[in-house]
Amino acid sequence: MNSFWKYFSGEKVAPFPTIFIGGNHEASNYLWELYYGGWAAPNIYFLGFAGVIKFGNIRIGGLSGIYKHHDYHLGHFERPPYNSSEIKSIYHVREYDVHKLMQIEEPVDIFLSHDWPLGITDHGNWKDLVRKKSYFEEEIQKKTLGSKPAAELLEKLKPPYWFSAHLHCKFAALVQHEDGGQVTKFLALDKCIPGKKFLQIIDIESKPGPHEIHYDEEWLAITRRYNSIFPLTAKRSYFGSAQLDMEECRQWVRSKLQSRGTKPFGFVRTVPCHNSTQTVANRSFSGILLKKSS
Repeated sequence: MNSFWKYFSGEKVAPFPTIFIGGNHEASNYLWELYYGGWAAPNIYFLGFAGVIKFGNIRIGGLSGIYKHHDYHLGHFERPPYNSSEIKSIYHVREYDVHKLMQIEEPVDIFLSHDWPLGITDHGNWKDLVRKKSYFEEEIQKKTLGSKPAAELLEKLKPPYWFSAHLHCKFAALVQHEDGGQVTKFLALDKCIPGKKFLQIIDIESKPGPHEIHYDEEWLAITRRYNSIFPLTAKRSYFGSAQLDMEECRQWVRSKLQSRGTKPFGFVRTVPCHNSTQTVANRSFSGILLKKSS
């Protein structure tokens, strides 16, 4: 914690290409600048509020944030500096982003979500989970533990692997999908602190390298198709008003990628780096509205 500035400044560099999504403890003002995804720091790539990329021939998708039903149908109305309500709602999952992910037709190999998909505990050892986290039992029985939109995406995409976090415990599950005999291996890990089960290495088959991050053609076409109805107010999106043809969007994207390449441009700092020697009183804050009580 409190060390991201070292990676942003280049003082430290991630030793391996690192791909991440947002949860409910990130700097939302910074991630909003990378809504569509991009380099958050050298060798650290943000998938966006929703996104799909390719790492070599491995296709990775993700959904940032956590699900709160009262904000789900709203648009992305929050703007820095955030007030005490917006600083939380900014990271709540929105229908618009889920709808775009639901348009994916080509296979996804790995999917990332911060929330667990609703009902995922039915496919693992939930009794052992409750022994570790007894307060989960009521939500499991009421079928309220997890994210309904994530469950819908799991049912639609059926990726071989699905990784989550948020609930601060390790939990594995095996989802046998009804059609086609496809199976999803689900894994959630604990908080990244000593003594916790926060790290696991998984071997995934892939073609020979180079293993680099590339844009995904289908996802960019979906993004183009729905960009005209991107909800920048609290008003809900009307998806029927997206008039662009998907195949035309795909051809447009393909021509652009052929001319400029499929790799994202390199990381560029957009603000001055944190100075650890500077006192708090002399720092300026951006993105969060602070009110001083009298």
